[in-house]
Amino acid sequence: MEQKNPPRKPLIFYYLIGLVIIMLLNALVFPSLMKEQVTEVDYGTFLSAIDSGTIDAVEINNDEIVYKTKDGSGKETIYSTGKMDDPDLVNRLSAAKGTNDQGKISFTQIAQQRTSPIISFLLTWILPFLLIFGIGQLMGNRLQKKMGGNAMTFGKSNAKIYVEAETGKTFKDVAGQDEAKEALTEIVDFLHNPKKYADIGANLPKGALLVGPPGTGKTLLARAVAGEAKVPFFSISGSEFVEMFVGMGAAKVRDLFKQATDKAPCIVFIDEIDTIGKKRDSKGFTGNDEREQTLNQLLSEMDGFDGKKGVVILAATNRPETLDQALLRPGRFDRRIPVELPDLNGREAILKVHSQDVKMDHNIDYNAIARATAGASGADLANIINEAALRAVRCGRNMVKQNDLEESVEVVIAGYQRKNAAISPKEKEIVAYHEVGHALVAAKQTDSAPVHKITIIPRTSGALGYTMQVDEGEHNLMSRDEIYNKITTFTGGRAAEEIIFNSVTSGASNDIEQATRLARAMVTRFGMSKDFGMVALETVDNPYLGGDTSLACSAETAARVDREVMDIIGSAHEKAIGILKDNQEKLHELARYLLEKETITGEEFMEILNR
Repeated sequence: MEQKNPPRKPLIFYYLIGLVIIMLLNALVFPSLMKEQVTEVDYGTFLSAIDSGTIDAVEINNDEIVYKTKDGSGKETIYSTGKMDDPDLVNRLSAAKGTNDQGKISFTQIAQQRTSPIISFLLTWILPFLLIFGIGQLMGNRLQKKMGGNAMTFGKSNAKIYVEAETGKTFKDVAGQDEAKEALTEIVDFLHNPKKYADIGANLPKGALLVGPPGTGKTLLARAVAGEAKVPFFSISGSEFVEMFVGMGAAKVRDLFKQATDKAPCIVFIDEIDTIGKKRDSKGFTGNDEREQTLNQLLSEMDGFDGKKGVVILAATNRPETLDQALLRPGRFDRRIPVELPDLNGREAILKVHSQDVKMDHNIDYNAIARATAGASGADLANIINEAALRAVRCGRNMVKQNDLEESVEVVIAGYQRKNAAISPKEKEIVAYHEVGHALVAAKQTDSAPVHKITIIPRTSGALGYTMQVDEGEHNLMSRDEIYNKITTFTGGRAAEEIIFNSVTSGASNDIEQATRLARAMVTRFGMSKDFGMVALETVDNPYLGGDTSLACSAETAARVDREVMDIIGSAHEKAIGILKDNQEKLHELARYLLEKETITGEEFMEILNR
């Protein structure tokens, strides 16, 4: 299907129009400036004029004589005649009387040769025009580079167009997002069989909004829909609508929808739509009128086209709370499709999809890797597979093994190993007791994830060691006891330092942050506080980008919240100290073993703990 774009005249067309106008003005309006009027006479008339004393000046060229006369009123006339072989001409001119101030004819015997009229015209008119044209093109190219390639395409959308199934993706390439695929299947079916829906009077949803954290596959899903439907796919980022000139973004929206209508049925995908779809300000004057005009044009275009033609608008964002409500109403983006982080089965399926093009060992346990990567997005899992392949190459193997995948999980979580890091024996001993403290507290509590690995090898993220716990299954809900035990585990490292060394170090900073975050969430968001009960005291500002929160209570209540958070963490800390004191012999034994081995598995840890 060919794209029908409106004809566009090249820039040279306007240059040529300018040249024609300049030529007409100079030929018709200013003819006197083009050339002087010269009358041709014979050589005898020229000699008679010398004898009569009416000549003012003479110019003798190689093949022509040009002379100027004055009449009684002072009017000048220019004549030309052919040059004859006259040896007495110079003497006659010297002796003749002239009409100039000196009383003699002024003449030049050796004069410059006159330029050809064609060459004169080229040098006078064409050459300046070419210089102007070249300078214009040079300045245009520089401006185009500074403006991201859009200087000479004002009002034209920069959407990448994939004709039919050129996206190269189908639903088979999307794993771990079964609910989102199911919601989009109806759109694919409509684009395949529009008559079935038209017969019953149903209209296709004009737009579907894909929302979710970064890296979950929103763009991949949109391309897969186009690949399944086998229709043209327009892909553009929201930031490409924002221009330095007011009105250009709105013009690009109009052009995009015109192209989409010409190519219907098709899919238009706007990535990061929050760039142009943010809530409009109620103060009347905004900091960026261009952005608001672009949004208004988008709203108008989505209202204006007929849904029965088969133009589907897909958009993706990880900041849905910032979008304008007018954009989210039925008739514009009718459907909101969550594309959340994958669950356990989804992570396993994603790992298998990304490992299809990688040489993998036949004994790979994808489920174990999926359990170790709770909270990972599809992009994170793809990176884990790639890191494992790179590690296999570094180790001189042509196949990825299980330990490559396990190490790549740790690389993504904590960074690469720093095997040559200079750590004193004393600090290494503190780190060993710290990490064993975490593991021992976790193992001695119920409702706690099993210990999978303990290491005291420093990482490039800055961690001097860490304890990895891996749940056996997927947990979507956490009880109050589970959260409290998790806080207790976070305080286990600091508790071990206090018991063994009677001092504390800065190594527990990350543990303190995570314990505080969990304890505060118990009080302000989860309704697990005895004093406040089921009262929301905190709101999540951005659930998909970091989950930043803000308190929604008075200063007095905030102080009470702080006190309760400190009480929870203090109680958990005392519990951890009690567990470690009761198992102090095992704490010493496990710490010595970890100092010797530097890394121990969960099986080794449990074997020492239970024997």
